[in-house]
Amino acid sequence: MTAITDVMPGRAGVYARLAKLDVWDYYLALPLAWSIIGPAAWAQPGVLGMLALFGIGTVFVVASAVTFDDVTGFIDGSDSANYGPHAPARKLARKPLLTGEITVVEAVRFGWCAAAAGAVFWALAALVAPFSLLWTIGLATLCLVTAVQYSWGLKISYRGWQEVFLAGFGIGLVLCAVGFATGTVSGFGIVQAVLFGLGPLMFGVYSNTRDAAGDAAVGRPTVAALTTENENRLFIAGLTVAEIALIVAAAGLGAAPWWFSLVMLPAIVLRVAQLHRGIGLGDLLGARTLGLRAHRLTTALLIAVNLVGAWS
Repeated sequence: MTAITDVMPGRAGVYARLAKLDVWDYYLALPLAWSIIGPAAWAQPGVLGMLALFGIGTVFVVASAVTFDDVTGFIDGSDSANYGPHAPARKLARKPLLTGEITVVEAVRFGWCAAAAGAVFWALAALVAPFSLLWTIGLATLCLVTAVQYSWGLKISYRGWQEVFLAGFGIGLVLCAVGFATGTVSGFGIVQAVLFGLGPLMFGVYSNTRDAAGDAAVGRPTVAALTTENENRLFIAGLTVAEIALIVAAAGLGAAPWWFSLVMLPAIVLRVAQLHRGIGLGDLLGARTLGLRAHRLTTALLIAVNLVGAWS
């Protein structure tokens, strides 16, 4: 399948690759949130308008975060180490700073413009939302600030918070969207938000494992860079077990329908296959790809559960 970044012309294509528009996994928080809010609000104009504005803002916020991450990686040399001259041309093209297609000044300007646009669209979403409670506005603000500061300014990913952010940002997106629509989030909604947030983390840890040496060299303290290989393997295995345990416990304790675990079984099988590919066979890039598929499948199954549950 041809990615959107491959068909956009000229400078637009360069900025699309800088913004990583072909990786849309965080954007799936919006259809998931829509499915969680329930049929009574599915067609409300205020809800749909809020979700549209919040979704556009999310694209800009994520674009800002990944742009500043590329700028910092280019400046400190970690991207040069992790995307060396032997990297495939398509993979290297995802880093237009490394290929010389864009300058640091241009990238920084784009990052701040994207952050400003994201803030504006999220503010508009809060204004038109049926519910704009303090906790939703505060959580959205936290998501915005931490995204922009992920590798810039405070550089939270360089201070031991990378894995927390990868999961927390996805959780926050779902909770904000549901909160703006309904003013509250059910226990099952929180479970789904956590499962969604674990998705980016569960393909991010395999990338971090592959990039551990480069990250350690520039002082980026990911779990993979700070621990031994065996300790990192145990960390990834623990995350896998924790995700499966959450699915089973949610059904067993009544937070989710009793059939929830059965519906989620394909995602569980794919997650176990990812662990085998990455930890058992040592194919980190293959495991990362499986992680992307597992996240997308998990989100699709969660949406299906919500749709079926609403009419059952």
